[in-house]
Amino acid sequence: MLSPFSPMPEIPVDFRAPPPSPVASGRRSTVTNDDVLTEFLEASLRVPDLVLPDKIFPKQKHLDAPPEVDFVSLCFHRDDALRDVVSDSLARIGCFQLLNHGIPSQLVESAAEDATGVFQVPHAKRAAATRSPEKPWGFEEYHAGEEEEEGSEEFVWCNEEELKSKMEGIWPIGYPNFSEKMEKLMSRIEMVAMKMMHVILKKKSAEFDSGNETGNVCCIYKHGGDNTKDSLANSLKYDVIRMLIRGTDYSHSLCFHLCNGSSQFHVYSKKSWLSFCPEPGALIVTAGDQIQILSGGLYKSVIGRPIFKAEEKQSISMAFLCSHQNKKKNFGSHGSRSVSLSQQAILALILPLVYHVMIFLYKKLHS
Repeated sequence: MLSPFSPMPEIPVDFRAPPPSPVASGRRSTVTNDDVLTEFLEASLRVPDLVLPDKIFPKQKHLDAPPEVDFVSLCFHRDDALRDVVSDSLARIGCFQLLNHGIPSQLVESAAEDATGVFQVPHAKRAAATRSPEKPWGFEEYHAGEEEEEGSEEFVWCNEEELKSKMEGIWPIGYPNFSEKMEKLMSRIEMVAMKMMHVILKKKSAEFDSGNETGNVCCIYKHGGDNTKDSLANSLKYDVIRMLIRGTDYSHSLCFHLCNGSSQFHVYSKKSWLSFCPEPGALIVTAGDQIQILSGGLYKSVIGRPIFKAEEKQSISMAFLCSHQNKKKNFGSHGSRSVSLSQQAILALILPLVYHVMIFLYKKLHS
């Protein structure tokens, strides 16, 4: 018999989870229409059929050669019809061909012949005259990493004393003569450029000088002897990619191309790629970014490159980039004079002394 004070025996409690409720075989899911859901998922998750372009470059267009303009008739005989031809060509394709320009072919050929010596300077000696952000002149590989294979290179010349000093140090025999010829050639190009700006902008032209920090420059290109189809294709791809990424390194108004012997001339812009066969002896003129701005966007800024397909071992071409100088800016710069730091330091030392002398004299007079 259990005592009323005896503990009650523990009764185990079975806490088992109830079994899941069965779903009737005829019951559908919460989605009213599985077919609609399936079609929606298939349509949403389907990968679209993408048609990618074969090339990233602008489409090349072969066109008739740009108009051939007689320099004397245009600039001295004031031929309004030729003026309209130049304006229309610059607006449509950004270039034209200039004939009877008066630049002696002997001077051009002699300068180009001497330019081959520039690229014969050993690579070990080129460091002092290699382009950099501080020195926008000198040597630059035309094809980075492919120089030994294709042999295409670039040298930027300008009438800069530091460049002359560096080059005479590494090429003392040939550079002075080469630089003298380039100065004469640049002077003739600048005379043509001034006349052309007078015609193109229909007003008195400013001088072409010191538009860049280094003044007007000439990009000299050595075109390699590998003229196979693949080599030419790689060269064109390099030019187009370079143009799309950084355009030209120098802001300029007009560029004058001397490329005798070239089989084709290519004109690149952001939207098109044109090619034509240049007239022998012609000076090919392309519009730069400054002329596009000065014309209010009427004229088309482009980049031009000659193509050589001959069997010669190497060919030389030159592109003279002429910059427009604003005369008003020059007048302002000549009218104001700057004070150097040394003059400011001397003035800071003299003023206190003058102040104390004046105070001493004032007290002396009123004592």
